Amino acid sequence: MFAFMRQQEPPMLSEKDALPGRSTPMNVTEPHFVNGHQLTPPYSEALQKAMFGMGCFWGAERLFWELSGVYVTAVGYAAGYTPNPTYEEVCSGMTGHNEVVLVVYDQNVLSYAELLKTFWEGHDPSQGMRQGNDLGTQYRSGIYYYSVKDKREAQVSQASYEKKLNTAGLPSITTEILEAPEFFFAETYHQQYLGRNPNGYCGLGGTGISFK
Repeated sequence: MFAFMRQQEPPMLSEKDALPGRSTPMNVTEPHFVNGHQLTPPYSEALQKAMFGMGCFWGAERLFWELSGVYVTAVGYAAGYTPNPTYEEVCSGMTGHNEVVLVVYDQNVLSYAELLKTFWEGHDPSQGMRQGNDLGTQYRSGIYYYSVKDKREAQVSQASYEKKLNTAGLPSITTEILEAPEFFFAETYHQQYLGRNPNGYCGLGGTGISFK
């Protein structure tokens, strides 16, 4: 999970150069380590989904499972080209994927706006292909929306937060906002990693600037 500082950011991979992957999905059968809920779909139709990339997914996932109204969280890979990648393949930079957190939540308890607040304040969205000492295209900032409404809300929130960052002398936001791509589950040992390993590595650090 450690990717050390280099002089230049790595470039994004082109689809033609991506690893071929495989047709078999990751075998993830255990329930959520923290709350015991079913980790994999199908989920209740009454629940909503959100997906975020904000650096190392170990620490990012914990930020969301701690929120009241979240039914389940899972870590995985998305927004790249390689089907059903492994962690090692993603770390090679040859899949195009980002490390992401899938959040399944009850919108009657928790709003998408509150999820966005956690997202913006939980990392530095101006760092490009890195987050802290973690460097690589898999650590880029990203919001992957499941509805047009969520897309608009994400775009408005980005514009608002960027003004605050710029006023504080920080660079512009580099977060990508895309329609939610296919989510590929990461290996079981990555799921709820900081629940299994409370003193484990967490490379996340926000800007210290409040979203609201």
